[in-house]
Amino acid sequence: MTVFAVEPEALKTTIAQVLGNKVRRIHLALGEVTVVVSAADYLGAARTLRDDPGCRFELLIDLCGVDYSEYKDNRDGDNGGFGAGRYCIVSHLLSVSLNQRVRLKVFAEDDDVPMVASLCDVWASVNWFEREAFDLFGIVFEGHNDLRRILTDYGFIGHPFRKDFPTTGHVEMRYDAEQKRVIYQPVTIEPREITPRIIRENNYGGLK
Repeated sequence: MTVFAVEPEALKTTIAQVLGNKVRRIHLALGEVTVVVSAADYLGAARTLRDDPGCRFELLIDLCGVDYSEYKDNRDGDNGGFGAGRYCIVSHLLSVSLNQRVRLKVFAEDDDVPMVASLCDVWASVNWFEREAFDLFGIVFEGHNDLRRILTDYGFIGHPFRKDFPTTGHVEMRYDAEQKRVIYQPVTIEPREITPRIIRENNYGGLK
């Protein structure tokens, strides 16, 4: 049996009704529905989106972190006016049975120690996605039973997708022939400004 996709405007209305006062902001753009909830309502909203007959989002297909940095104070109000958090978690949910999708966003309340609830008890697929967001952005997922780095090395310092992380990193790795093992040491690359060469010769390249 073919299941036809629900019109985005109808889906937006359904989600707004189902989540009620958990919705901080919901909007429709480019045919996609995005709903923003507070950190306190994040876990409850996820369960509702999974279980409600009008939503039935059985699958979480993606989750990532976002660092808005200073841009957080100037953006268009995705946080719904309840505090301009720097770190955001964006999840993409899919309902196979109803052929519909939604984007779920939540902002961590504390910029120094960003933390939101883990969704591992709601969708098993979120496990490695949350570990990746923890590794790259330093966002802590409360309730995750195995929250450790997944992409960077065990001794890695910092979170490389944060906007204030240096492009050269903090440490570098090399093989030490004397110790006969890989060692870590502070980065030796000196930052320098590269100024492009400007040629001001007359008739350069045959141009007049």
